[in-house]
Amino acid sequence: MSKTYLLMSLVLAGMMGLPSRLSAQQGKILVFSKTAGFHHGSIKQGIRAIQQLGDAHGVKVDTTIDATKFSEANLKQYRAVVFLSTTGDVLDDSQQEAFEHYIQSGGGYAGIHAATDCEYGWPWYGKLAGAYFAGHPAQQEAVLNVVDRDFPATSHLPEQWTRKDEWYNFRQVSDGLNILINIDEDTYDAGKEKMGNPHPMAWYHEYDGGRAFYTGLGHTDESFSEPLFLQHLWGGISYAMGL
Repeated sequence: MSKTYLLMSLVLAGMMGLPSRLSAQQGKILVFSKTAGFHHGSIKQGIRAIQQLGDAHGVKVDTTIDATKFSEANLKQYRAVVFLSTTGDVLDDSQQEAFEHYIQSGGGYAGIHAATDCEYGWPWYGKLAGAYFAGHPAQQEAVLNVVDRDFPATSHLPEQWTRKDEWYNFRQVSDGLNILINIDEDTYDAGKEKMGNPHPMAWYHEYDGGRAFYTGLGHTDESFSEPLFLQHLWGGISYAMGL
């Protein structure tokens, strides 16, 4: 391991206020980034960032685009499964069933950005993720209102967070979500699919026996080198893991 990589791991650990990679292992997560639709170029940066965060906090990170990894025997080794900008129909019926059983057995799910732009024909997944993608305007700066700062993914954030990203509009938003962040539609052009205020952008909930976190942030390459976003992301993954 290079000195640079080790230093990065320790810096991330200090930034997050969690144990460093030198501490006992906290378990394993699986990052799934298969795309059957639009492929986000930032997936590569996202994988690298999550690997570094995991290394910094004693969490082993496996990554795959192979849907055959979704078997009951394989999934049971993971504390959480991260859907990183997955798009389209990425799992077959047997793989969907295995993932349902995994969540029902107390597993965790974390969805990043385009994780709501997949599996439209699988209502269970839509409820787990919390919504489905409806569209987005051009990338632009907007103000995010952090409405719950008593959660690991948002406790470090200011009440208002201004940043540039690709801002999703959603449909079929589930009832009972614990909203963490709303985006203020008065601060940007939300496009023809605009939802009106309040417009949720990140949330968590318990669903069907497991834990689920979703953030609509993370389209851009730059997101995955942004300290505030990385803390937001790891806080959500930590919740999904049950830490």
